[in-house]
Amino acid sequence: MGLLERMNGSADIRALSLDQLEALAAEIRAAIIEQVQKTGGHLAPNLGVVELTLAMHYVFDFAHDRLLFDVGHQCYPHKLITGRSHLLKDLRTSRGMSGFPEPSESNYDLFRVGHAGTGISTAVGMARGDTLAGEAYDPQSNPEGRRVVSLIGDASIANGVAMEGLNNAGTLKRQFLVILNDNGMSISKPQGALAGYFDRVRVSHTYSDLKKSAKGFLDRIPGGDVIREAYHKAGEMTKTLIHEGSWFEHFNLLTVGPIDGHHLPTLIEFLTEARDMDRPMVLHVKTIKGKGLDFAEADATKFHSPKAFSVARTEAQGCRVEMKSGGRSFTAAFGDAMDDLMTRDEKVVACTAAMPDGTGISKVIDKHPDRVWDTGICESHALDMMAGLAKTGFKPFFAVYSTFLQRAFDQAFQEAALQGLPVRLCLDRAGLVGGDGAVHHGFCDVSILRTLPDAALLAAIDEPSLLAALEFMRTYDEGLSALRYPRDDVSARFASEPCPAFELGKARLLTGAFEDLDEARPQAAVLAFGTPAIDAMKAVDDLGAEYEVAVWDARFAKPVDRELIARLLGRRIPIITVEDHTTIGGFGSAVLESAQEQGLDASLVTRLGLPDEWIVQDSRAVQLAKAGIDAAGIARTIRAVVDAESERRASRAAPEPAPAT
Repeated sequence: MGLLERMNGSADIRALSLDQLEALAAEIRAAIIEQVQKTGGHLAPNLGVVELTLAMHYVFDFAHDRLLFDVGHQCYPHKLITGRSHLLKDLRTSRGMSGFPEPSESNYDLFRVGHAGTGISTAVGMARGDTLAGEAYDPQSNPEGRRVVSLIGDASIANGVAMEGLNNAGTLKRQFLVILNDNGMSISKPQGALAGYFDRVRVSHTYSDLKKSAKGFLDRIPGGDVIREAYHKAGEMTKTLIHEGSWFEHFNLLTVGPIDGHHLPTLIEFLTEARDMDRPMVLHVKTIKGKGLDFAEADATKFHSPKAFSVARTEAQGCRVEMKSGGRSFTAAFGDAMDDLMTRDEKVVACTAAMPDGTGISKVIDKHPDRVWDTGICESHALDMMAGLAKTGFKPFFAVYSTFLQRAFDQAFQEAALQGLPVRLCLDRAGLVGGDGAVHHGFCDVSILRTLPDAALLAAIDEPSLLAALEFMRTYDEGLSALRYPRDDVSARFASEPCPAFELGKARLLTGAFEDLDEARPQAAVLAFGTPAIDAMKAVDDLGAEYEVAVWDARFAKPVDRELIARLLGRRIPIITVEDHTTIGGFGSAVLESAQEQGLDASLVTRLGLPDEWIVQDSRAVQLAKAGIDAAGIARTIRAVVDAESERRASRAAPEPAPAT
């Protein structure tokens, strides 16, 4: 049995020698690389924090102290040393380990974390709570009290919420440690003035001089007690690294560093010194994203969260990495479509918030650099900036994951919709997202945006409809518009058919036989918003001729096709709505509301969508099946609705029984 299998928490880490810690770091890296090769996952971020994670657990007792993660995708090493190495083989599935902190897995995880910028603020809250409860560490009155550590990195320190957290952290009158994991990256290269500041700090002589002096000092200390002996000198070393001119000093935070984030003795010494501080401070740690894997270090963006991959190393060709192949993604289709729009229309501009590759914007950044921006991890700013561009007569498109749009809803309301400005939102990863799980599901974008007057909410079912939807948005000037599409491959089912242009509030019939509802009356009608339309068509295929069902691509969740709803319900044709979105306030709710407003029988409407519960990590196919919105689930609902309606009609047609004599 290796060291890793024996680790169940901070106490086990503290029992190891320095040599054993180094060996454990190698085991952790090997385990992560082996697993991510098989299943995909966050690779480079986790390889970069192995030593830092071990040092934190060596110095602090996180069974008692508080560890708050920011950008939770850096948590794999933390999970592996807190008793969860057996879950790694089923990484990012419901049977195994979530890719983000998950309190249901372990008490070592305090929050479910998947959005950047939150860790410092939640840590401030826990620090205040422990103080009020009399449980906070104090060197004089309560030396056994709880300490608080917030780990922030991948450029999320520039996030607005992180700034607010720092502003409040500086008011604490107690121990409070922010560890800045500075790897010079977010998912791609970080943007903005603050990123430039850290670039300058990283190349300063202070860091390189300290690394040399610390290494020389430690090399002179013999034996296995190197860490404990070195600690007695750590106070002096810390003083030499206090950054008097640090940007963080403006928040009343003592700042130390940067220090080497891969040199365990140095990390342990400085963390030990920071552990016993009685005031809030920042420890600036320099790490290498992808550390220990040459091709991940060389291209940390590509290997931030790769699919499964294989590696072949030969003398002739060197290292060759092959990613698991898949079909053409909606993201790739969007990138090409945006390139076409920007080529045809010089008024089209675009931006993303630290997700150029994840949203497909990277292609147009390279081809149209003067009209495309990566703002870094600041969705609120990005949307406000787009509103400003719209005010000056440009046509802004903001490419953002649905889950991260939530962070900018106030700006969508105040600066875009309220002003009547045509800001265009392109919502990648809408609906269920697979292995990233609950922290990243795009399950409520329709619910929140549908409240905004004059908003047009669209969904694409395939690549031709994606292109048609974007073209509609390009010329839609009445207000905010949003297009949603999933983390999935585009379907080729309708690729050979012409895709009609989008008309505001009009659905598209996919089963042509039911154009005239009086001539060909279906037993039920499926109104599907987005890619569930493809699954609905498969469900109809699987049901066969026994069930006569019409399927519409709804296209719009706002405004819905009121005329179609009236045509169907006026003929008492049951409607089944399907969406990869919560049923609460979603497309199905909009159909119900339209039926009620028109005085129609809303009891004929059955809604399918995401249930009112958290859906955990797994493959997207498993999640869709669990929600009952895959082809099999839609077919079950069609059978149930048609059979129930047939029974009701038979019951109404049956003669009244003769009265008893």
